[in-house]
Amino acid sequence: MGKRVPVVLLVLAALGGATWYFLADRGEAGPLTLYGNVDIREVDLGFRVPGRLDAMRFEEGDRVSAGDVLAELDPEPYRQALRAALARVGIAEARVALYRSGSRPEEIERAEANVREARAALRNAEQELERQRGLDERGLTSESSLDLAETRRDEAAARLRAAEEALALARAGFRDEEIAAAEAELELALAEAAQRQTELDDTRLTAPSDGTIITRIREPGTILAAGAPVYTLSLDEAVWIRAYVEEPDLGKVAPGTPVHIETDGSPRRYRGRVGFISPRAEFTPKSVETVRARTDLVYRIRIIVDDADSGLRQGMPVTVVLGAPDGAPQAGRAAEPAGTGSGAVRG
Repeated sequence: MGKRVPVVLLVLAALGGATWYFLADRGEAGPLTLYGNVDIREVDLGFRVPGRLDAMRFEEGDRVSAGDVLAELDPEPYRQALRAALARVGIAEARVALYRSGSRPEEIERAEANVREARAALRNAEQELERQRGLDERGLTSESSLDLAETRRDEAAARLRAAEEALALARAGFRDEEIAAAEAELELALAEAAQRQTELDDTRLTAPSDGTIITRIREPGTILAAGAPVYTLSLDEAVWIRAYVEEPDLGKVAPGTPVHIETDGSPRRYRGRVGFISPRAEFTPKSVETVRARTDLVYRIRIIVDDADSGLRQGMPVTVVLGAPDGAPQAGRAAEPAGTGSGAVRG
C-alpha cells in the first residue's frame, strides 16, 4: 500500500496539469489571442491610353506622394489630335454664329435690288402688252406678237415673286431647325475636344495616394497597350490584419473591439480595432492551424491598424490580443498561422 500512494499522487497531478492546460487553452485565463498576417493593399498602375513610354521617374523602393507624376507617354500624337479637335470646334462655332445672326446686310440689300429690278421689268412688260393690245384693236399687229407680249409679262411677274420670296428669306434668316442642327454639331465638336484633352492628360501617370514603389515593370521606349501596368504601388493606408477566429470564440469578438498588435521583431505594440467579421464560415485555411483539428470551422476577421508605420510589412505574421490593456498577459484560445502567407489584397 505504501508504494501505491505516490502513484496515485502522480496520476492526480497529471490530471490537474491537463485540466489547467485545457482551461488555459479555452481562453478562461486571459484575453483572446489570435494570430494573423499584415494585409496591405497594392495597386497595379497603368495608362488609360496606348502609346510609347517616354519616361519612368521612380525606382523600386522609392516613396511617392499622391499626385506625383510617376511616368509619361510620348504626348505628341495626342497634342496633334487635340489641335484638330479644337479646329473643328472653331468651325462649328462660326457656323452657329452665322446661323444665329442671319443674313448679312449686304445680302439683304442685294435681294432688295433684285426686287426693284424685277418690278421694273414687270412694268415694262405690262406696258408692252398694253401697246400690243392697242395695236391689235386697230389691226396693226399680229396675234403672235400679242401672245409674245403676254408671255413676257407673265415671266416678269414670276421673276418678281421669286425676288420677293428671296428678300423675305434674307430678312428672316435661317430656320430654327438649321440653327438647332448647327448647335448640335458644336456640342459634338466640344465633346470630342474634351475627350482629346482627357487623352492628353492621361499621358501622365500620377500616384493615386501615398505609398512605396514595389515593382518597376516597364522601361522607356516600350510600346504600351491601354491598361498595361508599369508600376506596382504599395499603399500606406489602410493597413489591415487578416486573422481567423473559431466559432466558440465568436461571442468575444465584435466590430469595434479594441486590440493590440505585436510583431516578432519589434517590442512596439500597435493599436487597432476589429473592423469586419465574415458572415460565412470556412474550413481552416492551409496557412492557419489551431490546437483542434484542421477541419474546424473558422471565421475570417479584418483588424484595422490605427497607428501603422513602416514596421508593418506585407505578409508579416503578428499576434493580436483582443481587448487587452497594455501589459496584460497574452493568453487564450487562438487561431494561429502555420506560415507567413502574404494574404495580399490587390487594389
